Amino acid sequence: MRNAFYFQFDVTDEQTAYAKSLVEYSLENHKVPNIWSETAHENRTAELRLTGTLGEVVFADAYRLTRPSRSFGAADGQDLGRDFVVKTADGVKSFDIKTMRRITNKFFDNYILNIPHSQILKPNSLTDFYFHVSLHQNPTGKFIATFVGYVRKDEVVRGEIGTLFKAGTTRTRANGTTFDFTTDTYEVLLQDFTTPLVNKYIKNLSGYSEKKIMQI
Repeated sequence: MRNAFYFQFDVTDEQTAYAKSLVEYSLENHKVPNIWSETAHENRTAELRLTGTLGEVVFADAYRLTRPSRSFGAADGQDLGRDFVVKTADGVKSFDIKTMRRITNKFFDNYILNIPHSQILKPNSLTDFYFHVSLHQNPTGKFIATFVGYVRKDEVVRGEIGTLFKAGTTRTRANGTTFDFTTDTYEVLLQDFTTPLVNKYIKNLSGYSEKKIMQI
């Protein structure tokens, strides 16, 4: 298991409001179509865009980077899979932030992140690493952000991490329900993500805690 621990903290009302404002603007003004099926996700476009945008906002704030100034869909705002560039002790890393909502913020060793095959092999992609942020809403409706960690794209491409499933493959969720992949998709186990970078600023955030992926 590469993931020694993941950490989480409380998302502020201001961060959520900022992300919502970007999404509202994008829905009104940005014309690039969604990559997902509008039929399959009708009435969820705003939710899905908020999830992705809020993940980028909390990532930027945690690592003291410049916040995104727009949400999905701007014709002049395509980042080619490079949401952020971070300087670390072992070099500069280009991160594509992959955010999803979960009903829990406690993870087991069979939990995964899905990454579409088409994104990994996208021409002109600038991605070095995929960084996974998970969002969970507590009973009061406030978000808790979990920084799971990151995985090198090249390792996924080479088959060292993750499993590729073809479109049409039926998969079973942890709750026993099933679904079919609509496109070729990699499943990457959360335990294979490298432990997220942490600093003094992050450790002082409201609600900060560290947890380990549990065995089933």
